[in-house]
Amino acid sequence: MRVLVLALAVALAAGFQVNFAPDFAAGKTYVYKYEAFLLGGLPEEGLARAGVKVRSKVFISATAAGTFMLRLADPEIFEYSGIWPKDAFIPATKLTSALAAQLLTPIKFEYANGVVGKVFAPAGVSATVLNIYRGILNIFQLNIKKTQNVYELQEPGAQGVCKTHYVITEDAKADRIMLAKTKDLNHCQERIIKDIGLAYTGRCAECEARGKTMKGTAAFNYVMKPAAAGALILEATSTELIQFSPFNILNGAAQMEAKQVLTFLEIAKSPVEPIRAEYLHRGSLQYEFGSELLQTPIQLLRISNAEAQIVEILNHLVAFNVAKVHEDAPLKFIELIQLLRVARFESIEALWTQFKARPSYRHWMLNAVPAIGTHAAVRFLKEKFLAGDLTVAEAAQALLASVHMVTADQEAIKLVEGLAMNHKVQGNPVLREIAMLGWGTLVAKYCAEYPACPAEFVRPIHELAVQALARGEVDELIVALKVLGNAGHPASLKPIMKLLPGFGSAAASLPHRVHIEAALALRNIAKREPKMIQEIAVQLFMDKALHAELRMVAALVLFETKLPMGLVTAIADALLKETNLQVSSFVYSYMKAMTKNTAPDFASVAAACNVAVKILSPKFDRLSYRFSRALYFDAYYNPWMMGAAASAFYINDAATLFPKAVVAKARTYLAGAYADVLELGVRTEGIQEALLKIHELPENTDRITKMKQVIKALSEWRAHPSSQPLASVYVKFFGQEIAFANIDKAIVDQVIELASGPAVHTYGRMVLDALLSGLAFHYAKPMLVAEVRRILPTAVGLPMELSFYTAGVAAASVEFQATVSPPLPENYHAAQLLKSDISLRAAISPSVSMYTYAVMGVNTAFIQAALVSRARVYTIVPASVEARIDMVKGNFKLQFLPVQGIDKIASAIVETFAVARNVEDLAAAKITPMIPNEAAAQLSRESASSEIIPVDLPRKIINKIKLPKAFEKKMCAAFETFGIKACTEIESRNAAFIRDCPLYAMIGKHAVFVEVAPAAGPAIERIEIEIQVGEKAVEKIIKVINLSEEEEILEDRNVLMKLKKILVPGLNNRTASSSSSSSRSLSSRSSSSQSLSSRSSSYRSSSSASSLSSSSRRKSQMVDVVAPISKTSKGLSSSSSSRSSLRSMSSSSSASSSRSSQELLKRKFTKNHIHQHALSTAHANSKSSAYSFEAIYSKAKYLANAVNPAVTILIRAVRADHKVQGYQIAAYVDRSAARVQVIFANLAESDHWRICADGIMLSSHKWMAKVAWGIECKQYQTEITAETGLMGQEPAVRLKVSWDKLPKSMKKYAKQLSEYISRIASEAGVGQAKVKNIRNQIKLSVAVASETSLNVVLKTPKRTIYKLGLSLPVSLPFGDTAAELEPLNQSSWPEKIAYMFTKAHAAECAMIKDTVTTFNNRKYKNEMPHSCYQVLAQDCTPELKFIVLLKRDQTQEQNQINVKIANIDVDMYPKDSAIMVKVNGVEIPITNLPYQHPTGKIQIRQRGEGIALHAPSHGLQEVYFDLNALKVKVVDWMKGQTCGLCGKADGEIRQEYRTPNTRLSKNAVSYTHSWVLPGKSCRDASECYMQLESVKLEKQVTLHGQDSRCYSVEPVLRCLPGCMPVRTTTATVGYHCLPADSNLNLSQGLSSIYEKSIDLQETAEAHLACRCTAQCA
Repeated sequence: MRVLVLALAVALAAGFQVNFAPDFAAGKTYVYKYEAFLLGGLPEEGLARAGVKVRSKVFISATAAGTFMLRLADPEIFEYSGIWPKDAFIPATKLTSALAAQLLTPIKFEYANGVVGKVFAPAGVSATVLNIYRGILNIFQLNIKKTQNVYELQEPGAQGVCKTHYVITEDAKADRIMLAKTKDLNHCQERIIKDIGLAYTGRCAECEARGKTMKGTAAFNYVMKPAAAGALILEATSTELIQFSPFNILNGAAQMEAKQVLTFLEIAKSPVEPIRAEYLHRGSLQYEFGSELLQTPIQLLRISNAEAQIVEILNHLVAFNVAKVHEDAPLKFIELIQLLRVARFESIEALWTQFKARPSYRHWMLNAVPAIGTHAAVRFLKEKFLAGDLTVAEAAQALLASVHMVTADQEAIKLVEGLAMNHKVQGNPVLREIAMLGWGTLVAKYCAEYPACPAEFVRPIHELAVQALARGEVDELIVALKVLGNAGHPASLKPIMKLLPGFGSAAASLPHRVHIEAALALRNIAKREPKMIQEIAVQLFMDKALHAELRMVAALVLFETKLPMGLVTAIADALLKETNLQVSSFVYSYMKAMTKNTAPDFASVAAACNVAVKILSPKFDRLSYRFSRALYFDAYYNPWMMGAAASAFYINDAATLFPKAVVAKARTYLAGAYADVLELGVRTEGIQEALLKIHELPENTDRITKMKQVIKALSEWRAHPSSQPLASVYVKFFGQEIAFANIDKAIVDQVIELASGPAVHTYGRMVLDALLSGLAFHYAKPMLVAEVRRILPTAVGLPMELSFYTAGVAAASVEFQATVSPPLPENYHAAQLLKSDISLRAAISPSVSMYTYAVMGVNTAFIQAALVSRARVYTIVPASVEARIDMVKGNFKLQFLPVQGIDKIASAIVETFAVARNVEDLAAAKITPMIPNEAAAQLSRESASSEIIPVDLPRKIINKIKLPKAFEKKMCAAFETFGIKACTEIESRNAAFIRDCPLYAMIGKHAVFVEVAPAAGPAIERIEIEIQVGEKAVEKIIKVINLSEEEEILEDRNVLMKLKKILVPGLNNRTASSSSSSSRSLSSRSSSSQSLSSRSSSYRSSSSASSLSSSSRRKSQMVDVVAPISKTSKGLSSSSSSRSSLRSMSSSSSASSSRSSQELLKRKFTKNHIHQHALSTAHANSKSSAYSFEAIYSKAKYLANAVNPAVTILIRAVRADHKVQGYQIAAYVDRSAARVQVIFANLAESDHWRICADGIMLSSHKWMAKVAWGIECKQYQTEITAETGLMGQEPAVRLKVSWDKLPKSMKKYAKQLSEYISRIASEAGVGQAKVKNIRNQIKLSVAVASETSLNVVLKTPKRTIYKLGLSLPVSLPFGDTAAELEPLNQSSWPEKIAYMFTKAHAAECAMIKDTVTTFNNRKYKNEMPHSCYQVLAQDCTPELKFIVLLKRDQTQEQNQINVKIANIDVDMYPKDSAIMVKVNGVEIPITNLPYQHPTGKIQIRQRGEGIALHAPSHGLQEVYFDLNALKVKVVDWMKGQTCGLCGKADGEIRQEYRTPNTRLSKNAVSYTHSWVLPGKSCRDASECYMQLESVKLEKQVTLHGQDSRCYSVEPVLRCLPGCMPVRTTTATVGYHCLPADSNLNLSQGLSSIYEKSIDLQETAEAHLACRCTAQCA
């Protein structure tokens, strides 16, 4: 019974339960007062904000069950741009009136249990107005649960489906329900947001985890009255706040604040009636994007007639951007783009038809159409090109821009696909490349916006790849792979995998570069499916049978997928067992570089690599830069969420000087996103070979036959793949390949043919004729550089937009006129110009205007209210130049004429303001600077009283900060000589006084102006530079510098000195002391007054006797003064050097290297120069070049008295009053004394400052120069000596710089340079020692350590820096190299340099006795078989450029060499304790050497006790043979292409022992025997009685529990049948085992067993010498 009562009570309570969900009863009209505003700006008060406010009454009534009508009454729209909160909203009366019809139109919506359903409205209501309705309906969206008061859910709303929290409380006394609802706009299941221009960026989730650039939240509060049918909303308020900063919002952010207030007024009786129109379903509560997508936020246009407005703007752009770019041209260009976006396609076609015949208009249209950004742009370009309206250049430029600007949709993809497949486009390689790559780019952009993009987009590309593969068209296949790489669609994975070795059967027959392109095509797919790509890339990397470059590319792809710790460790473990050093070096360097990564998205990879590097051996660090490497640098600043990264990959496969491929990449991080801005890849495969090798090998059948016979004799020889001479380059922007080029021999031949063909000469003649007849050229290039937009709805229903725009226009106006005297005949030759007087006049005016906008605020087609930061950059640098060239007279004149009317050459203004405007009243637009000027002025005062503090600024801000004065600075520099004055003016005022952060520092106003104007003083007509060469140079001398001028100045000074001595007592003593001190110092002798007076007297004397006596007197004075100085200096230097201890700064150097460096530093420099100008018999043997230099110099300080100038250069300003002003440079040459003098002087009469430079060649081994400057060239001077000599026994050169006195500024910079050099030297491991060397002197000594290295010693006053064995990229022309260059004396310098270059980088293999040192510097013992040739080294490509064979004679036990190269056979062999040589069987006497091949590319010469063969263009740098040793050197480009006993020359010492069938042998004996050329029969004249065969293992073997018989899979050297071994050795070889009961089919030949795997390693007996019986077969 109790249970029954309880059940009844519960049922009764449930029946009377109040429903909290709002409800609108039928027959009633609910009237509400509604007010909402949206404001944007900084959160602090007292600064400018911009916003919109909507106010009206809201009427809601039911029309049917669950369906309601909503109507606005008395709607008003307000706009705001002012100082918040002081200024008030301003009514937008005209806009309200214009929108009244739409605002007063009722809408219909579904509503049940507090949830808004479908929304209906007539077609006349625009999406923008309907969104305002949605903002009101959003208030009524309430998901109320009956059983819970606190809960959360993902709730649909105007902004999407977002995480919402509910808190419901009930006030029973007041009979009210309080409901609070909050939305987290950063955690949305489905966020309504529209991004434009961000398709190329990727989201950096790890960056956003450390900080946010945008956060948003909304809070709703309701007061409701409960009722049985449903609650009545009495009051509802919502507040939404969205913060944004391009940097981390924690460091300051701008905000958009939205507020709604809905207040219940009354219940009316009259229902809301729908209008007489069809109510269409217009979606749901969610925001609908409308015309704001076409509306740029930086300006508001009232578009009445789009076509007419486009014509008006085109007229403006064409008219005002001719001579120079108009300052507002970028803004007008954006306006043109906006109008084109609104215009119908037919209107654009009509405009094109109207203007296509007018080049200026056509140019602007073709630049604007791609920026439309819709498929209409692609359609327009496609139709016009196919119709023949566009040239190839115009189509290429416009199509490339369109592909990257267009918003990807299915229509655009189909259009580009059709364009790429069109036969007209396919006929042009450039257009086809752009269209094909653009096809992939559009697919990638579409998939970025719609992740579930269909595979049908890439299926046609798959078919192209399949067709290209079937036809064997490698180039087409590569293009298809590049397109798939751009698209990055996961559906392309299988077709790509089929082209990768190990995944597809067809891959084995494909060229290596196809494999590389296929691997690189995985990179963009990895951004979407990293796990799938990791599986493929790991398999490629782990397969050691694959090409090293492919494995390195796989590693590159792998690391870009953000590897987990497990995979990184697995790769590190694989490296420990890796045999390929190229792969090891690349991956290790990549891991080590990644350990320093600071970017958040690769933080996990950096941590994993940090562990992996510790597992690996540091020995990898010791590998040289000839091995592949990866470099990575980055910088990321967390507080600003900003960073940049750069990586470079250097991929090689044969340790050659030039890498096989180089890839460089740059990435940027900003605002929680990243973008791979630029990537450049270059492949240099075969370029070095194509440049240096002989281009056409002689077609000699006999040569090929001989070489192939040798190859055939080798066991299972396999040629290396020849590298096709090819270079390729590709460029990627934002992860998308935009261009690539393959350069092969055919293309190079075409270019050469074109360059040397008649077309070039004809074109050149046309250009020349155009220049002579006058040329005027105007060009303007507009560009929309960036358009990045993010549009998101607010609670009010109006959209909030974040935008970044950059547009620029560059223009250049060029006018050129040339005249020739005498006039040229009609059929003139270009050489006649060299005998003419040519006058040129050119005026050029380049200018650039660029606008950048950053916008945050409301942007609709009706109203804009936003915070705008605008940067304007404008620059114009006009120049007017006249030139005259008279080759006959040797006169060259260049005149710079002043340009009138332009003073400001550059300006940059950045300003931030709040703007509000509506389309109905554009004239009333209001712009308010962010920081008000009056507030700044008042706050900038040091003591602010309460009377002057503005009421609109909060007191707490006033108390805490004082706004600094606006920064203003003006800097000017006047160049009076040329009458030019340049000024830079800087202004800055920002909001950093409120908060010290980057965003606030940017906001405000910043300006920089650069002005160039005439300086005060006489007017300058022009600036002139004139050069006169030859005999007429003397006629151009304006200011004569000679000894008579010096004499006058000296006499004037003597008078002044006498007066000073009378007036100032004691001056004599000071003068004497100063002169004595200067004589004791290491000062120049020429500065003493005695020598000056003696030279003056000798000049004044007219008789020869007096001149002789004076000169002898002068000489004796010099000797007396200098001798003690030289003795003192020697004593000082020797004592200082003995006292100083050499302390090396390099701690890693060994004791032996330390001793060698000390020995080097102690070596004396022995001069080659022999003194030829002895001053007297007493000093005839001193060989002091200083005396000879001084003797020549003292005879004539200035050569102007003796010789005429060879060159005169005048740089002067031509003044209106014709007064001389400028500079003069005169160069004099005295051939008898081998002396050159250059004097730089100011043309002003009163200016005696000049620079004097004297250079004298004392002999072919010594050059001296003296540079003096200052007043009369007496203030400062330096002496420079360059001389050759010996350091020990090594040729050397020494450069010595000494000085007396230097300017303070020069000393300062010299000290900084010295410290910098010291720091760099210590970091580079260069030796240093702190030594007190000679004061005021620097010595640089360079000695030849070897043909390819130098010993360098630099001695400064305080330290000695030295480097032993500094490697050079060329072989110096000393010793053997000099002798080898003798036959090239008639050749050009490039050929000589090429020879020196190839020799320096050649790989060397040597054999001394029985020890072979391979090209890779690995040593082993070669147990040579008697009388059988071994392949020492050969070209292993199919070209077979050379083979070097080695044989040991059985009777004499001496080695012989045979070289097969070109069409000759060269034999080198010992005879009578000498080395003889045969060419094609004919012995050449030693006296007839050197031998030169008829083609001039091969030479044989005697060197020392042996013979050397040189053929670098054939790949063989040198073969040297003497009685004790032999050497083989191959050129750098042959590395990795050789084989034989000397190895592959690829730097891979772990893979040295490769047999002819490329199997890696485990020991040297088996390896050397594999390269033996076996005998054919025991009766062979060569007496080689051995052959290679597979041998059976004699002992019984049990393998895997089964009795087995084993056969060697590596050939073993055995005697021929009928012969017996005389000498044997033991070789360890690999065996393949078979079950004992099976038979090995030996009839299949050796290949059947040599292809088998190795089951075990055992020893076998190998024969080295055999003796055959007379009865042998």
